[in-house]
Amino acid sequence: MTDNKPTVGWIGAGRMGFQLAKRLLDAGYPVAVYNRTRSKAEPLTEFGATIVDRPVDLADRDIVFSMVSASHDLENVMLGPDGLLTDPARAPRIIGDASTVSVEASETVRAAAEARGVGFLATPVSGNPKVISVGKLTVAASGPRDAYDEIEPLLQTWGRGVTYVGEAEVARIVKIAHNVFLGVVIQSLAEITVLAEKAGVTREAFLSFLNDSVMGSVFTQYKTPALVNLDFTPTFTNVLLQKDFDLGLAAAKSLGVVMPVASVTRNLVAQEVGNGNTEQDFASLIVTIARGSGLDIVSEEAAVGDGLEA
Repeated sequence: MTDNKPTVGWIGAGRMGFQLAKRLLDAGYPVAVYNRTRSKAEPLTEFGATIVDRPVDLADRDIVFSMVSASHDLENVMLGPDGLLTDPARAPRIIGDASTVSVEASETVRAAAEARGVGFLATPVSGNPKVISVGKLTVAASGPRDAYDEIEPLLQTWGRGVTYVGEAEVARIVKIAHNVFLGVVIQSLAEITVLAEKAGVTREAFLSFLNDSVMGSVFTQYKTPALVNLDFTPTFTNVLLQKDFDLGLAAAKSLGVVMPVASVTRNLVAQEVGNGNTEQDFASLIVTIARGSGLDIVSEEAAVGDGLEA
């Protein structure tokens, strides 16, 4: 403990992980950071972070968070060479993993953590760097309740809400279901926007109406600038969306849940990835829908807001 605050380790300083670690630093927590590419983590030193070269170098921290891209990455940083849980003499009290990974990978790491007497929590999030910057990120957490109660104040620094959803891996299902819905909604939103435009309505006008209606949402508002002005600076790519569809459909198969709409949408996203759309934001699906509808869309250069103004 430092000044009554637990010492914190952070693994993974990508677009999201960097911002979440910074919020902990801004809240006064002492944070040490590991990232596979060290240079991406080094800017956090400006805010008080220290940088380490291996995940195992964080084993002496009270609480360690991780946020990595895929299931195999989580297993590697926890259990692989120089992994966090590989020091026989030291281990954190609690691990919170904010990645979107499979239930099976999470179970593997949880078992290894519990064998060491470490509380392991799944703490996936809903949001992106801009959502974090305006304090609107939300968190779902599952695992031992006593461990959750201890790290809840740290999770609260990430945004506007934290929900404890139960034991073990259920937060993984919550996040996977969330991201499947994300994919289905963007596909449907792109389709109806192209429908309106082909009938002669500007995308700006249509989405303005939609956002003011009962069908509007934080998400439709947030994606309006991308759909109107075709700015596909990535917040979430089709590659990551396809991964999450696959996780969701695998979970559905194991639980006996039919998901026909998700299945069709997954194949459309996979086709987009196969055609090379791997770096743009997933809202770029609208271009393919328009092209397939005989419509060559261009930016409307409109001054539209995303609803996330601070």
